[in-house]
Amino acid sequence: MQKLDPNLVSSYDYHLPKSLIASHPIKPKEDARLLVYKKSDKSIVHAKFGEIFDFLPKNMSVLLNDTKVIKARIFGFKQSGGKVELLFNSVVNEYEFKVYIKGKVQVGSRLIFDEELKAIVLSLSDDGARIVNFFKNEKPLHASELFDILDKIGHVPLPPYIKREDTKEDEEDYQTLFAKSRGAVAAPTASLHFSEESFSKLKKCFETEFITLHIGAGTFKGVEGEKINEHTMHSEYFIISDNAQKIIQSDKPILCVGTTVVRSVEYFVRTKKTKGECNLFLTPFNSPLRVNYLLTNFHLPKSTLIMLAASFIGVDETLRIYKEAIDKKYRFFSYGDAMLIL
Repeated sequence: MQKLDPNLVSSYDYHLPKSLIASHPIKPKEDARLLVYKKSDKSIVHAKFGEIFDFLPKNMSVLLNDTKVIKARIFGFKQSGGKVELLFNSVVNEYEFKVYIKGKVQVGSRLIFDEELKAIVLSLSDDGARIVNFFKNEKPLHASELFDILDKIGHVPLPPYIKREDTKEDEEDYQTLFAKSRGAVAAPTASLHFSEESFSKLKKCFETEFITLHIGAGTFKGVEGEKINEHTMHSEYFIISDNAQKIIQSDKPILCVGTTVVRSVEYFVRTKKTKGECNLFLTPFNSPLRVNYLLTNFHLPKSTLIMLAASFIGVDETLRIYKEAIDKKYRFFSYGDAMLIL
């Protein structure tokens, strides 16, 4: 097999049958499949997620992301009467927010939603984003007030490849057991595999701690252009707790549950920043310096997430694993099966 060029975006492409895109999670969670890859001998083992403790190294610490998905998608009208769909993306500052709007809008456009919520478009960006203020009764809203209203009128922001409307079940299924800090528009999907029982066992067997990274819509965007070193990485707000910092600065091996945790840890290692905007792009040219092991899902072709997986094991091995997962009919993406890199 010809070796792939790790700097070409096309090297991270693969064909996925649509039937393997998971539109609902497996229940019980322990029945999801788990592909275990060992870097030491490049071996692949197929298991169930409920068997993960048979593979986890004994002396390690575990870091997870406690971000909470908000009901980020809302439907309303322009003041002129046309329908609009708005997807909250991130907080810019106290009263300004980055959103994506379906429906033609101009600077100054006023949008009207349920619960007397209104938005005014402040600026338009080339990437399709809009900066807006939100108001209720002409009073500007800050993030916590806005999130309270979105919780009443919003919809779970299912990923674009899940071709169905959100349901009441998604409010629980698309949220981790330990979600606490509101602000994400996508779930840290590797953590969705943990049931109350398996998460309790994880905490009993290992030192566990949380970081926070609020995942934005940029996580679903493919890398454009021909070479990955020309890509400008999107940024997302993160916080690393004091306890998480102690783990990172210790000598113990670390398992990160999810790509967001890896990026946060590695950004801290490189910059010593404990909060702010994380825009670290991990690739085979920029491999992890501190993280030893990764639990993750199977990611979109030509995405920054599959490139992050390749930062651990190289693009050739990544594509070999993905081919085997497809041949074995693993379920892909947010509600899909898991992969453990050791």
